[in-house]
Amino acid sequence: MCCLRFLIVGLLLALRLSAADAARPNILWITCEDTSPHLGAYGDTFAVTPRLDALARESVRYTQAFAYTGVCAPSRSCLITGVYPLRLGTHHMRSQAPLPADFKLFPAYLRAAGYYASNNVKEDYNFATPRATWDESSNRAHWRKRAAGQPFFSVFNFTVSHQSQIFCSDEKYRENTRRLTPDQRRDPAQVPLPPFHPDTPEFRREWARHYENVTAIDYQVADVLAELEADGLADDTIVFFFSDHGTGMPGVKMFAWGPSLRVPLLVRFPPKWRHLAPAAPGTATDRLVSFVDFAPTVLSLAGLDLPGHFQGAAFLGPHAGAPRALIFGGKDRQGECADTIRYVRDHRFQYLRNFQPHLPYGQYMSYVWQHESTRAWERLHRAGQLTGPPARYFAPRKAVEELYDVQRDPWQVNNLAADPAYAADLARLRASLLAQMTAAGDLGLLPERELHLRSAGRDFYTLASDPRRNPLPDLLRAADLAGRATAADLPALAALVRADDPALRWWGALGHLALGAAARPAVDSLIAALADPSPDVRLAAAEALAGLDRLDQALPVLTAALRADDGFTRLSALSVISRLGPRARPLIPAIRAATYVDPRNKDVTDYIGRMVVYLPGRIGE
Repeated sequence: MCCLRFLIVGLLLALRLSAADAARPNILWITCEDTSPHLGAYGDTFAVTPRLDALARESVRYTQAFAYTGVCAPSRSCLITGVYPLRLGTHHMRSQAPLPADFKLFPAYLRAAGYYASNNVKEDYNFATPRATWDESSNRAHWRKRAAGQPFFSVFNFTVSHQSQIFCSDEKYRENTRRLTPDQRRDPAQVPLPPFHPDTPEFRREWARHYENVTAIDYQVADVLAELEADGLADDTIVFFFSDHGTGMPGVKMFAWGPSLRVPLLVRFPPKWRHLAPAAPGTATDRLVSFVDFAPTVLSLAGLDLPGHFQGAAFLGPHAGAPRALIFGGKDRQGECADTIRYVRDHRFQYLRNFQPHLPYGQYMSYVWQHESTRAWERLHRAGQLTGPPARYFAPRKAVEELYDVQRDPWQVNNLAADPAYAADLARLRASLLAQMTAAGDLGLLPERELHLRSAGRDFYTLASDPRRNPLPDLLRAADLAGRATAADLPALAALVRADDPALRWWGALGHLALGAAARPAVDSLIAALADPSPDVRLAAAEALAGLDRLDQALPVLTAALRADDGFTRLSALSVISRLGPRARPLIPAIRAATYVDPRNKDVTDYIGRMVVYLPGRIGE
């Protein structure tokens, strides 16, 4: 009798668990890389994407879905955490950020609720993945490895549309696109070019390659959907398809314009789960969706409570919030090239704030210069043959503010920031950006070296909310002054250079640098800053002095920085040298001796190694 009682209790418990699992949908993410909405379903008549177009007819199509930034690792960090990278310290591409000890990535919450979580295969989050995140993360990970009847969350990420597959070898390219039929090949002569790219054979050929790579993705998506059908799981699975950011072409990827951020997003709800859908299959929604919203959305669809640290809001499921009014994000160091840009975007406008306007968009980056199109673009620039929107990329500096009417100008080539007719929109979005940065706890106004120094090996997330280590209101005021300063602001900049906080002194030195020749009355102040305890301040002052024809004072500081005992200082010095160009030729021997292994950051080590190789040739031309 006792055994029978235990058997009955066990059966009832199993039935209860089975019923609970049946009340939870499977969730499948099919993701690709470096792909804007260049799909037939989004109205691109040059695209060949029959299976994705069919999926769109079965799905809700989001027309206003945005990555955090125009590059993978920070955007993937945002997806997996539900927290803005500029709060986690994962905003630089690439870097390694320590996470708080108890911090969980969202699949861990699914696993705790009984889900099987698999990832095939890319992570690339800018931090080490906590062990509790995945049941399996490998190129063999699959929902098929779960226990019988167990609900799953599975990711399949396809890389054939990645930027590197545009400039790969012809042999590799043929292998990637081997399944395409002759009529699916794209004629470079017919490819539509964005207005900011010059019309050259190199750009046409690479854009055609990108379109064919997207068709190759179309085949791979079909494969996964066929497996789902074959396993009898399609009726129990909500399917997402999206890209990790915009197209991997020069001047698009690694930036923060709309074409760099906007991604396709299709969400298919089978009839069983259609009550969770915001609209009928085959319809579109213009709801603004950010990558920071994906983590809470998946947990909401699974019927789970949302952790309090999420900075995004669910857009589906029982915990869905009100539609967001703005998308917020930014751009920071990409590869070897430092920069600080923040943006907000609503349905009508995108506003960008360039906190380092003295830096050009087209800083030399070894990865991007692997494109034949980039090299052709630079040759046209050097020959003085660029005009109109294509000339913007190599312009010597940027506007402090950019404002675009994204409905009329989706490629964002007509900056309206100086147009009085849009003054009210500019002021509104400027204030919104400031509020977003403050609410998020933005770490991006600290020099990267300072970020690591102030964390002392602990997590950046906690540092962000510490007003002593991240004095954000003071940093915002300093950065705003540095970007907008005129000669009349030299006394205020001089006061910044004397501040107690080295990050504030750095912004003061950058303000002098951004002023260019107008900073000449402050030469003595800049010379004094060459002895600052902070290498970031010394380097900014040296670059400012170099721009004032004081190379004799600037070059010794750069030489010393190339011998510094930390990688961040060496990388910053190499970046300054890259911008000085041929004026820095005397430093070529010191550059070649600057190789350094930074035990804290293997990516910084890699970038230093690259620059040591290519910089002598660049500045010795």
